[in-house]
Amino acid sequence: MAVVSANRLELLQIADAVAREKVIDRQIVIEAMEEAIAKAARSRYGAETDVHAEIDNKTGALRLSRHLLVVDEVENDAREITLDQARRYNPGALVGDVISDTLPPFDFGRVAAQSAKQVIVQKVRDAERDRQYEEYRDRIGEVVNGLVKRVEYGNVIVDLGRGEGIVRRDEMIPRETFRPGDRIRSYLFDVRREVRGPQIFLSRSHPQFMAKLFGQEVPEIYDGIVEVKAVARDPGSRAKIAVISRDGSIDPVGACVGMRGSRVQAVVGELQGEKIDIIPWSEDQATFIVNALQPAEVVKVVLDEEADRIEVVVPDDQLSLAIGRRGQNVRLASQLTGWDIDILTEAEESERRQKEFAERTQIFMEALDVDETVGQLLAAEGFRNVEEIAYVEPGELGNIHGLDEETGNEIQARAQDHLARIEQEHDDRRLELGVADELREIEGVTTPMLVAFGENDVKTIEDLAGCATDDLVGYTEGRGPEAVRHAGYLDGFDLSRTEAEAMIMAARRHAGWIEEAPAEEAEGEPSEGEPAEGASAETQA
Repeated sequence: MAVVSANRLELLQIADAVAREKVIDRQIVIEAMEEAIAKAARSRYGAETDVHAEIDNKTGALRLSRHLLVVDEVENDAREITLDQARRYNPGALVGDVISDTLPPFDFGRVAAQSAKQVIVQKVRDAERDRQYEEYRDRIGEVVNGLVKRVEYGNVIVDLGRGEGIVRRDEMIPRETFRPGDRIRSYLFDVRREVRGPQIFLSRSHPQFMAKLFGQEVPEIYDGIVEVKAVARDPGSRAKIAVISRDGSIDPVGACVGMRGSRVQAVVGELQGEKIDIIPWSEDQATFIVNALQPAEVVKVVLDEEADRIEVVVPDDQLSLAIGRRGQNVRLASQLTGWDIDILTEAEESERRQKEFAERTQIFMEALDVDETVGQLLAAEGFRNVEEIAYVEPGELGNIHGLDEETGNEIQARAQDHLARIEQEHDDRRLELGVADELREIEGVTTPMLVAFGENDVKTIEDLAGCATDDLVGYTEGRGPEAVRHAGYLDGFDLSRTEAEAMIMAARRHAGWIEEAPAEEAEGEPSEGEPAEGASAETQA
């Protein structure tokens, strides 16, 4: 009995020791032992036998048993038992029940013991990998400390204590070197399950690495009083960080700089001397962009929200400073603000304005049959085309300095006559091309569009219904310098893909290809033939 007790105690001691060493649950180790013992027992009692091992968590007692399925007719003696035989073990047994038959203990052979050891090692390794994955997955977005274990082809392998991470060569700060044994701080940005175990990916060039370093150095950021809104980095060279304070009495830039620059210098030292511009964030995009282009001075900002572009006008002597070395300053400002930024000097902007002014003046002179002075008055007032003059509020042209009400009405009448004349010319061309009148019924289709359709052999409702969105607005094939742009039928009409899809779907409904939605469905679910919101016309076709 003493020998048995010692063996039982030893099983639990081993399970406790392995669980502590690998930092995994003790129950996982005991289940691995049970599976290993069951595998060894199958080599003794037969591979087909459904052997189970159970270790008592408190006493360490081991029980071996085989499970037999109760059936009407036995086909496999190793796994099945008849109902009559089962009722010898359990009088209440029924077909489909499982009978547990206790097996006698046995001595492990060398081969069985080695096989059991492999099972335990593999199970423990899998549990350790799962523990590592779960632990580090929850730490994504943190700055971690470690020791350099080795350097392989420029990639730095880092010992994190309970795991091993990698800083790939492209995630390092340029010209930065590490040797085995060096301490390293890095940003944990991804953890992935892989065959060889969880892979922990670290970075020192990630923009958020700098943001987290400021969080460690600046108590106001850690406490949430100052917030980092955006970061843009050119690793090892220069960076911009936008901050905002939730407390009006605290200067966010001053908090990040610290006394005599102590806080920002601590971050700069960790980033190998990377120059950092700390910028106050603003909800007003124009103000934010002006701040982002520091230290350059900005004269004027023009936002084009439709094209997601912005034009910035700077003094002639500030152009090189605004652009920066190899475009670094404007590139970082663009990344920080999320806008594409075009920089012009005051001279370039003035020249362009004068050119646009002259072009508009010439257009008004030719279209409205007016002299240069009147054309310049209209252009100076901000009118960009004849359509704006034709459809302006009656009498508004008479309020322009230099024009009276009668002259204003005459100019507006000429503008309307000009547009009517162009419309008639387009309609004549449309008839000449043989484009059907029914295409006018499609919402959004104009007479110039009908001419473009006719020139591309789209002459009926059915022809338009058979088009794809790319046919109307065009598409780009390939990427980068080798990309090829394929023009659409309606290039030059400022037509979006959504509007093109709506035209095609309307043509298909007119052609009877798609049933009209019932009135009660207009405000609810789309009908069977109508595409769901966001679905393309081509997909539904």
